[in-house]
Amino acid sequence: MASDVSAGTAAGTAAQPCDARAQIDALRARMGEAIIGQRDVIERLLIGLLANGNLLVEGLPGLAKTRAIKALARNLECDFSRIQFTPDLLPSDVTGTEVYYQAEGGSEFRFEPGPIFANLVLADEINRAPAKVQAALLEAMEERQVTVAGTTHKMPPLFMVMATQNPIEQEGTYPLPEAQMDRFLMHVNITYPPVEDEVEVIRLVRGEEIAAQAPAGTAPADTPAPIAQTAVFEARRGIAGLHVSDQMERYMAALVNATRVPEAFGDDLKRWIEVGASPRASLALDRCGRTHAWLAGRDYVDPEDVRAIVGDVMRHRLGLTYEAQGEGISADAVVAEVVRQVALP
Repeated sequence: MASDVSAGTAAGTAAQPCDARAQIDALRARMGEAIIGQRDVIERLLIGLLANGNLLVEGLPGLAKTRAIKALARNLECDFSRIQFTPDLLPSDVTGTEVYYQAEGGSEFRFEPGPIFANLVLADEINRAPAKVQAALLEAMEERQVTVAGTTHKMPPLFMVMATQNPIEQEGTYPLPEAQMDRFLMHVNITYPPVEDEVEVIRLVRGEEIAAQAPAGTAPADTPAPIAQTAVFEARRGIAGLHVSDQMERYMAALVNATRVPEAFGDDLKRWIEVGASPRASLALDRCGRTHAWLAGRDYVDPEDVRAIVGDVMRHRLGLTYEAQGEGISADAVVAEVVRQVALP
């Protein structure tokens, strides 16, 4: 038995013709006005949205992780949901549960959807909840559905999970299992912005505070209408049709295969890699590479598209040896060496 639980603006109506590229460019520009100094995060969010994938975003507190996805949700026609992961959270707090209703005409169990049923879902500090709660996201992230009490409930057509985690303060956290890490299309690292951008952040937030203190009844500044979901679906159709040459397909597969047979690419990789990337890495390189090319205005994928996103696609899919960890070798350094060793097409 299956049922559809569509969040309010789930794009169930027929798509209207639209200039998808112009609207996605407008969405990127609006997000850039709200988030200063995190251009890579904006681009990765858009790639995740257009490639129909989920993102794991890691960075120190205060680096605009939550602000980024809120800016996306504010400027896109969608329902947004935020789940704060804590140690006492239950799986039903995420997925929803069956509730017993009794009335004069009889009684019945009804499914009450949880916060996972939205278009954009922010799973904040996902590693602060135990494994059984993290696992509640698995089916939704991969199969785009949730099964409760034997009934399958479909997610809305536009659905993306952006999970965040803090690389410090690991006491009391529950590391994500490899199976769930692999379900994230990309693992994005956020770093501190340069001084010039931080000055702009100060000015931006100060301006928002001034606007919030405006007297009651003051007419707010005109805000543009949110970008329609049809633009996202139209963009996805264009991305699906992008040309990928045989040489580029082999290049992506060769990058992933190099992590499985590191001994063929030098002693360093052999010492550093214990477990190579899964086939999901190849699929992610293809999807993200095509999306990156489309955002750049090209109708074909070239090596620079793959190299631009290979770190985000691979860093969470590699198992490093104790020797690599002891030497302080990061997953990014390993990916960089893989890219250096694998010949360009």
